[in-house]
Amino acid sequence: MKNVSQPFVSVIVPVYNEEEHLPECIESILAQTYQNWECTIVNNKSTDGSLEIARRYAAKDARIRVHDNEQFLAMLANHNSAIRLISPRSKYCKVVLSDDLIFPDCLEKMVAVAEAYPSVGVVSSYQLHGQIVRSAGLPYTQQLVGGREACRQFLLQTLILFGTQTSVLYRSDLVRSRDPFYLETNMCADFEACFALFRNSDLGFVHQVLTYSRPRPESIGRVSSDTGANYGSLLEILLTYGKECLSEDEYQYCLDLQLSQYYEFLGRRLWVERDRGFWAFHKKTLDDAGVGFSRARVAMAAFGALWKAATSPNAAFERMKRLVAFKRIRGRQVRQVVSGFEQVSIGEGAGQHK
Repeated sequence: MKNVSQPFVSVIVPVYNEEEHLPECIESILAQTYQNWECTIVNNKSTDGSLEIARRYAAKDARIRVHDNEQFLAMLANHNSAIRLISPRSKYCKVVLSDDLIFPDCLEKMVAVAEAYPSVGVVSSYQLHGQIVRSAGLPYTQQLVGGREACRQFLLQTLILFGTQTSVLYRSDLVRSRDPFYLETNMCADFEACFALFRNSDLGFVHQVLTYSRPRPESIGRVSSDTGANYGSLLEILLTYGKECLSEDEYQYCLDLQLSQYYEFLGRRLWVERDRGFWAFHKKTLDDAGVGFSRARVAMAAFGALWKAATSPNAAFERMKRLVAFKRIRGRQVRQVVSGFEQVSIGEGAGQHK
């Protein structure tokens, strides 16, 4: 494909202390069959060799430029700062987290679908997360999904066809129309951004594995899951967007389902979690959502968890091992998520929903 027929794509790579994986990430961008792009590497005050690596690649290829933050930013604030740097002439933009990579025909395939369907605001594909392929289930002949239907399937927990930054391509004019692009108070900000875009656009889908994300035990997604912060974030998405894409019965079903899953989590933690900040965080989250915090429901869920543990001891043992490992991670200041419930503090250096 010649550049004259290719819309311009801005690729954004937020970086914090990723000297081990950054070269592979940049090489994956350089290997694209699609050529009409620029890549902005945004260094968030790395203390390792990430900045030097980025500058070395920029010196070799004019399409790569480096932006060095003047001060350290929390992860989502940094991603918002980075995405504001997309070229004003770009038609599409692609975020690639610095420990992820994209396969050689990623940009070509995603742009082709976006160009084929003018209503598309977000393009997604199958994604390889470690050894697991995600986003499967859409009929192979279907490349276009209505935005509201994509949101509906997500909330019904039937299909999750979009999400993590690395796995999607955005239409740049929609990105520019929303500032900040990522809602910095929502731990599922990548999902929430797609919900916002789908109010006025549709989803394009490529039936091919185009991206790779590296699972890491200290990622924001894992910490969010282990603290339960993701339950409040998903509840916020449902309350904000649910009635726009769900029937009344479906909305009530999703609300009941999410609250049930939330309290099941809290019930399991009642037996092992004594941190006051943890419980204050979740009480505030449910109170702010307008559904209230029920101690009785936590207690009921706790006894349900005890029964499951008695009947499935191996599963309970695995959960306990994970919790012990998580508590070691949570002790590090950059991983504090619910220690101060009035303000969620998220450290950089971890990808969303990994």
